Amino acid sequence: MAVSSELQSTDGLTPDLDHSLAALLERTAGGDEPSFAALYDATSRRVFGLALQILGDRSAAEEATLEVFTYLWRRAVIFDPGRGAAMTWILSVARSKSIDLLRSRTRRKERESPLDTIADLRDLAPGPEAISATSQQSHKVKRALASLPKEQREAIETAYFAGLSHSEAAAALGEPLGTIKTRIRTGLSSLRRVLKDEIGGRQ
Repeated sequence: MAVSSELQSTDGLTPDLDHSLAALLERTAGGDEPSFAALYDATSRRVFGLALQILGDRSAAEEATLEVFTYLWRRAVIFDPGRGAAMTWILSVARSKSIDLLRSRTRRKERESPLDTIADLRDLAPGPEAISATSQQSHKVKRALASLPKEQREAIETAYFAGLSHSEAAAALGEPLGTIKTRIRTGLSSLRRVLKDEIGGRQ
């Protein structure tokens, strides 16, 4: 299938380009492999770029990009052009898959880290009391974070757990910078209040 030079360029999103992407998605939903290949050629650079921005690692970004296009091949049928632009939908899938992968890697590191630390430190490892205190603090923070509204929790997780700047977090979540800053500020204020109340209540 021949792809126009306009479609091959992803530097700018024009109405004609988005219409072409929507048409490729529609044909991909019908199992048309050449259309899927053209869709990949037209959008993979942006998908990879967003994944790299969120994950900060090329290998992880490549893994996320693969997951995105696997999803598009299987689920292109759910795209509704009446609800938004094709590229916007594709990037929302990329953002979601990247954040999911980031959270999965974070949880895996949390599970592996204590074992690695114990193996490396051997006799220098903290005693049971210190480990118990650290574990309790971790649980308190997790409970406090879980108590936040979803939007505030996602903003904090994206900005701090992923190590992104506020502007990068805004791009990753598809929200205005001012909105992300407000959610982070409000969320952190709520976290401090929840943790202070919990600590005070246990004294």
